[in-house]
Amino acid sequence: MIRVNVDVMMAKRKMSLGELAGRIGITNSNLSILKTGKAKAIRFSTLEAICKELNCQPGDILEYEKEEAQE
Repeated sequence: MIRVNVDVMMAKRKMSLGELAGRIGITNSNLSILKTGKAKAIRFSTLEAICKELNCQPGDILEYEKEEAQE
C-alpha cells in the first residue's frame, strides 16, 4: 500500500490545505482526496508542484507500506 504523507509535510511547513491547493492550482477537494489517501493516481506534474511548494522530495510525501497477509 502507498501511504500519502502530504498532511505531515503541510503541518511541518505550517501550510493549510487551501493555501497549498491555491499555490499548486488544484481544488481543495482534489487535494483533500490525495491527502486522505483516497486518490487512485497522482500526476507527476502535481507531485512536482507539491514538492516545490513544500520544499521536499517525493519520498517525503509517498511511502510504501507492506500490507499484512490476511489469514
